[in-house]
Amino acid sequence: MNDMLTWLCSADGVTGFEGNAAAVARELLAPYCDRTEIDRCGNVLGWKSCGKPDAKTVLLDAHLDQIGFMVTDVLEGGFLRFTQVGGIDPRMLLGAEVTILTETPRYGVIACMPPHLLKAGEENKAVPMHEMLIDTGLLDAKAVIPIGTPVVFAQPPYALAQGQLTGKCLDDRAGFIAIVDAMRRLQDADLSVDIVVCGSVHEETDSLGALTASYRVRPDYGIAVDVSHAKTPDSGSDEAFEFGGGVLVGMGPNLHRGLTNALLRTARAEEIPHQIEVMEGNTGTNAWDMQVVRSGIAMGLISIPLKYMHTPIETIQLSDVEAVSKLIAAFLREFTGEVARV
Repeated sequence: MNDMLTWLCSADGVTGFEGNAAAVARELLAPYCDRTEIDRCGNVLGWKSCGKPDAKTVLLDAHLDQIGFMVTDVLEGGFLRFTQVGGIDPRMLLGAEVTILTETPRYGVIACMPPHLLKAGEENKAVPMHEMLIDTGLLDAKAVIPIGTPVVFAQPPYALAQGQLTGKCLDDRAGFIAIVDAMRRLQDADLSVDIVVCGSVHEETDSLGALTASYRVRPDYGIAVDVSHAKTPDSGSDEAFEFGGGVLVGMGPNLHRGLTNALLRTARAEEIPHQIEVMEGNTGTNAWDMQVVRSGIAMGLISIPLKYMHTPIETIQLSDVEAVSKLIAAFLREFTGEVARV
């Protein structure tokens, strides 16, 4: 699992430019599906048929795109102006290392003023993103870096102690790897439902990938796999969950109660570590948009606790990813295609 995550997270895939990540994701998924493809929107799709007549279909979704930037102007001296793609906190950008995704990727740093040169009072002020610059060191930058070029954080993923992994885009590559691992567990299972896996694009901006894939597949049930906030000493939030505490099962008015209860029953029966995440409205995930496709999809949502979301040092516990994989596999192995409508 660590190797799969490292490989997938090393493939760049800013929202709208997910091609490299999609190619790796398809290669990881293919051994466990009857067929796979990359559709016209850029989604990775994989089908596994149970071979039974009139079987219901379950769509498993995790998004492949990552937050990043786009070049808006190229200045003299190799400096670039840029804008964000997806939700980014400008406070963490100064001094960051980035990769500019030209045909031959190029290295850059987000410039920051030395503290010695700041005026009185400026040291406590946040710098707005439109005033920041990427320094490439390229005197011919105008000739080799077109406006509109995507940019990503440069840091590769690193293993930490006690089975932890840190790096960029674990939101939501960790969710996709959990699904791939679940499909591995189901490789020889006698299923009663057809399964379609979607590694979706554009979640960080408009959920385009999940919407179009759901419209095409017409599933009876959908399970979105994403990440949620893990507790840290300074989190101070009731909306953060135990890191290493297992899978988060979403529960709220926009998630199908019967499917949610069935997932919880499976977690309890299989003794899979889990926590309940109460979500009173918009979940901020693809599950929110998928539920209203066509005549509606019965949606469930499960998540992985993650520290430092939307930063280049997102951190997960591999045992939590494994718990998600085990829950998906255990649920689908026994799922008949029917749940209560309560």
